Amino acid sequence: MSNIHFQEKFESRHNGPSPVEANEMLAKLGVSSIDQLIDQTVPSQIRAPKPLNLPKALSEVAYLKRIAEIAEKNKVFKSFIGQGYYDVILPGVIQRNVFENPGWYTQYTPYQAEIAQGRLQALLNFQTVICDFTGLEIANASLLDEATAAAEAMFMLYSARKNKDANVFLVSDNAYAQTVDVLKTRALSFGIELKIAAIAESELTDDVFAAFVQYPAADGSIVDYKSFAATAHSKNITVCAAADLMSLALLTPPGEWGADVVVGNSQRFGVPMGFGGPHAAYFATRDSFKRNIPGRIIGVTSDSNGKYALRMALQTREQHIRRDKASSNICTAQALLAIMASFYAVYHGPEGIKNIASRINALANLLDQALQSLGYTQLNAAYFDTLRVGLGAHAGALKSEALNNELNFYYNGSEVSIAIDETTTYEDIKTIVKVFAKIQGKTLNDVDFDALEENLGSSIPADLVRTSAYLTHPNFNSYHSEHEMLRYIKSLEAKDLSLCHSMIPLGSCTMKLNATAEMVPVTWARFGGLHPFAPTDQTSGYMQMIGELNDWLSEITGFAKMSFQPNSGAQGEYAGLMVIRAYHESRGDHGRNICLIPASAHGTNPASASMAGLKVVVVKCDELGNIDIPDLRAKATEHAANLNSLMVTYPSTHGVFEESIIEVCEIVHANGGQVYMDGANMNAQVGLTSPGHIGADVCHLNLHKTFCIPHGGGGPGMGPIGVAKHLVPFLPNHEVVSTSGEEGISAVSAAPFGSASILLISHAYISMMGGEGLTNATRTAILNANYIKARLENAYPVLYSGTNGRCAHEMILDCRGFKNFGIEVADIAKRLMDYGFHAPTVSFPVAGTLMVEPTESESKAELDRFCDALVAIREEIAAVEAGDVDQANNVLKHAPHTASVVTADEWDRPYSRQTAAYPLEYVRERKFWPSVGRVNDSQGDRTLICSCPSIEEYAEA
Repeated sequence: MSNIHFQEKFESRHNGPSPVEANEMLAKLGVSSIDQLIDQTVPSQIRAPKPLNLPKALSEVAYLKRIAEIAEKNKVFKSFIGQGYYDVILPGVIQRNVFENPGWYTQYTPYQAEIAQGRLQALLNFQTVICDFTGLEIANASLLDEATAAAEAMFMLYSARKNKDANVFLVSDNAYAQTVDVLKTRALSFGIELKIAAIAESELTDDVFAAFVQYPAADGSIVDYKSFAATAHSKNITVCAAADLMSLALLTPPGEWGADVVVGNSQRFGVPMGFGGPHAAYFATRDSFKRNIPGRIIGVTSDSNGKYALRMALQTREQHIRRDKASSNICTAQALLAIMASFYAVYHGPEGIKNIASRINALANLLDQALQSLGYTQLNAAYFDTLRVGLGAHAGALKSEALNNELNFYYNGSEVSIAIDETTTYEDIKTIVKVFAKIQGKTLNDVDFDALEENLGSSIPADLVRTSAYLTHPNFNSYHSEHEMLRYIKSLEAKDLSLCHSMIPLGSCTMKLNATAEMVPVTWARFGGLHPFAPTDQTSGYMQMIGELNDWLSEITGFAKMSFQPNSGAQGEYAGLMVIRAYHESRGDHGRNICLIPASAHGTNPASASMAGLKVVVVKCDELGNIDIPDLRAKATEHAANLNSLMVTYPSTHGVFEESIIEVCEIVHANGGQVYMDGANMNAQVGLTSPGHIGADVCHLNLHKTFCIPHGGGGPGMGPIGVAKHLVPFLPNHEVVSTSGEEGISAVSAAPFGSASILLISHAYISMMGGEGLTNATRTAILNANYIKARLENAYPVLYSGTNGRCAHEMILDCRGFKNFGIEVADIAKRLMDYGFHAPTVSFPVAGTLMVEPTESESKAELDRFCDALVAIREEIAAVEAGDVDQANNVLKHAPHTASVVTADEWDRPYSRQTAAYPLEYVRERKFWPSVGRVNDSQGDRTLICSCPSIEEYAEA
């Protein structure tokens, strides 16, 4: 046969088992084909009637060629738009060794601290940067974007207000438009009244609980808020400031002039604009709010050997514990981007960052003087980087000439704003001046730049010049040469287990292959260098890519249209519920506030429902883990007049395709509600069925799960929502860039298309898999899961399964019986580290269990290694059960074992060093050493240290 038309399929690289391995696995399951397995697993009544109608799969080479052609349609002009987004210089050592390195971007959220010390340290560095720059005591490990961070601050201050009758959030009329837009959305559900006004002229009445200011303001001006903050505090009104992080190298930190909360974006610290994201927002506050702060906090504690160790503290998965009483539904941060920003601070250090900020300010100052010398009026008396120039009748001519020179400014009527950034050069300033000169019939020769440079004054008021030190910790003063920086990055990377080392078998988290070909285009300037508010005729490449992804995901989900604005799964849940709310209200149904949620649901479901202003009514599950249909019917009927929605995960969180799902949807619809499907488990649906086919009205997709965007050590994520035709008019709009119709809800994210640059990853995945490949991926995921079930069910009871004894793409291993012999599920999780594996999901959705999901990307060899490890651990547990080993002094209780413990001079444990370190032969060949012993969680919560401590501080704690 000729090889002329042979083309290697990407599918064979993405799916782990070879055809030979797949047949061996099927034999283990006692079936003759994968079709037979799927028929036994997926109920026939929900099966899709026809194959996915998607373009033919492309090879990796063909895809990269095509996406390069699409990228060429983006016009990357020099951006001076500002408004919270700036061009940056990403140091090559960080780009190559973090941004483009699977050792950093394939890590999971650091719930297993012992094998996550590297990224925990990098995130602690980030928190330290934020505390130092803002002048506040505590910071979290990042939020999604500046606008949603502001919304989180609003809700935190509202919940903590002393006057419970106060409901007005006073917002500066000089705040970013996208931030105000998101605040409007979030305020709606809680009856918070937004009062948008000039802060200096606003009366602080009794009904105001907090105030929000932009520093510097949206127009670039710098205002001294010290007296305002003092007056506010005298009336028990708290103050939140959104602050430009780079400007705080030169400006007095908000914490020093009285802000209680400071939020913002760390994008300027080396993270490309990427058409809006992903970027790591920050959130800092006073110590008194440490139990209220949303998101993840990294804290300092010690390990079982008394050594320095780090862990996630306080709010870790709060929404899974408190559910509808949670103060936030946050389940994803922007860890990878926060890590990049922290390394930027480490690399440049305090002097380097001050030099960058000073240069930005000096160039802005030079441009100011040059424009004034041409006769223009610059309206900002005090500024950091942004000028506001009055144009009068010249506005149209200036815009036209600027575009001719490939310059983007921010236009507001007869005024233009020009924001200088790190990438701006002296030649750029001259080009801008040339444009302004030309429309007055002048030239550059009319400006004496040398004289202007020699006589630059200060654009920052003396009272607001920063005097306090920042980044004093050795971490920010030791790694300024590239060699030292490279070694520092690698030293932290070596402490973290990622997909580079072994499978990460987390249930509902879908840690699959993030192929290199999918990742490459994200780093291209044609995608990374676009401002989210760039003119639409410059963004046609992005619009084509987003349009294609919309069509493909609509086909996959069975829905009419997608919104790409939500930039996390939890935010997708919230957006979907707000769309449903808008739909009901458009029909005059203003009282529909009941949300039915099965007891097995993800914790983000009830938390999101609460944030959307809904009252949660829990629906029981039966003894098989399925939705209790009689209970659902009774509660849907009882609340029919007020039924808003049902939130359901499919396959269920228990890893089962519930056969009653169509009936579930029909019951809800018959009682006037809408069905929200949580897309966390879409990995088991693609190509076999779809939310639209099943009967759902809206569904979010975790693109960072099913569609291959990597987890990045805890983010970024994307949670776009797909909706049925009747909900399309209500999809999220945006104040700056239109993304929906007049009935669309206000924005849920700062950027019009969320974290747009990483949509490229899912676009690449679908392009290279095609409809058949995507379907085969789902089939393989189900095969892999059932193979693990077959190998482990004699050692560990599998808690739930379908009618034919099959699981979907994941399963729950019941470890509760071991507690009778002193063995906790956490002991198994820690012991797995000695075998080179990250633990499955621990104690969710059922306490005392392990939820396992292998994904389609793992080979039979890797699945066997994982199963061998769990079988060996079961034998270790059996020795405890038999009384051969002490319940408190055994290899499980002491796990994980570090190299320093195993190689210590003294060894007094009742098992050998070999047993501790190399329990199976394969471990010897590819040993991953945990860098610390078991961490002390309670110590970390009792004494929260959330920034890099000095040795003295740590010893004291």
